[in-house]
Amino acid sequence: MRAITGFVGVLAIMLLAACEQPDEQAILEATPPQDIFAQAEGELNEGRNFNAGELFGEVERLYPYSEWARRAIIMSSFAYYQAAEFERSQAAARRFLEFYPNDEDAPYAQYLIALAYYDQITDVGRDQQATLNALQALREVIERFPGSAYARDSELKFDLAMDHLAGKEMEIGRYYLKRGQYMAAINRFQTVIDDFQTTTHVEEALHRMVEAYLALGLDEEAGKAAALLGYNSPGSDWYENTYTLMQTQGTSNGTEDRSFFRSIWSQVIRGRWL
Repeated sequence: MRAITGFVGVLAIMLLAACEQPDEQAILEATPPQDIFAQAEGELNEGRNFNAGELFGEVERLYPYSEWARRAIIMSSFAYYQAAEFERSQAAARRFLEFYPNDEDAPYAQYLIALAYYDQITDVGRDQQATLNALQALREVIERFPGSAYARDSELKFDLAMDHLAGKEMEIGRYYLKRGQYMAAINRFQTVIDDFQTTTHVEEALHRMVEAYLALGLDEEAGKAAALLGYNSPGSDWYENTYTLMQTQGTSNGTEDRSFFRSIWSQVIRGRWL
């Protein structure tokens, strides 16, 4: 009997304590939007980015269509991005663009979508879907908001992402080249030359094409690739390597000098082989 009485007493104390504890959700719902917003900013300043994103989301939930909600949506996207919660960040940014497509922060919202993809780009040995998504989102920033600071930074990141994709093509091409699958390698290197002309990989792509053509006994095709490399990058290390390779394995067989390449350049430029 004493045990039962004691249990009832403890239970009563617990219930009383629970009643005395404030309902945090009720308090939040009674808090003005500017105060919740300030709390969220405080969390952000302390590096608690996810908590900040949640609080900014509460402003939007409790005070929809208000000016505070407009500000909170874009800030929640930023906070989630800082927390590496990329899907949440993009969802908030897309919501902002849906509700406020002509707002002054619309370029930033689109930029955050692109950044979330960009930060997920992995090394060239893995799937590059994030790179493709980043390129598409970055291009949208560039085309929809030309002249903005976000467009300028997007152009830089776009070039870097393109370089990353070209690196993936080069990795595959080198893989085929090492295994004697020369035509498959040539196709990959040609893709780099055709589709990624502004990247840092073009010089190596041309050199590797020379290697592959020489391995196939296609000296004339090797000469064309060497000519293009020599015309565009005459002082590069890749050209020097190509020149040495052509001297030792190509049509010159070590007996001709650089005039061999100059003659090829002139023929390519005049279009005789085009």
